[in-house]
Amino acid sequence: MYNILLQYIIDYSSLPVSDEDFKRIQDAFKPKKLRKRQYLLQEGDVCKYLSFITKGALRQYSVDHKGIEHIVRFGIERWWVADYESFTTQQPGTYNIDALEDSELLQITSAHLEELKRTVPAVDATMKKIDQRSYISHQKRIRSAISQTAEDRYNELMNNYPELVQRFPQNMIASYLGISPETLSRIRKQIVSK
Repeated sequence: MYNILLQYIIDYSSLPVSDEDFKRIQDAFKPKKLRKRQYLLQEGDVCKYLSFITKGALRQYSVDHKGIEHIVRFGIERWWVADYESFTTQQPGTYNIDALEDSELLQITSAHLEELKRTVPAVDATMKKIDQRSYISHQKRIRSAISQTAEDRYNELMNNYPELVQRFPQNMIASYLGISPETLSRIRKQIVSK
């Protein structure tokens, strides 16, 4: 479990991790298991941990006043998940995060993460790269939502994250794209017939 995280840090930072630094990482992260459909976080709770997924799949979503779910993020192996606003501010969160499969995570508190960033150069470099990629991803998602057709959004998701399209149910993919399941079904039929 910890070796997956170690390899991730090495891959992202391109820096070596000494045995002493790896021990610090292991001491800072705590394992967590979730059963399918179990909540990691519920709306209104404070997000106390940033979680690295070593096994399984999760989704982050809100529920509107009509009871409709709006998925803002998926998470699979070697991805991070948290309500980042709540994690950063330590205020009650606005999202639910639950497991779509039996999942295993490694969790870290904000204080432990800051300590690792100060003491382990590879962790600091990794987190900076994650922040950059996250910012770029959010910009792309906003641009996509305001200027692309539903078909373009689906094609972009298929091209960039084919594992999500294959792994998650169609109704959840539709929610993530901001379209109805019927629209997604029509788009998929059009793609197959081309």
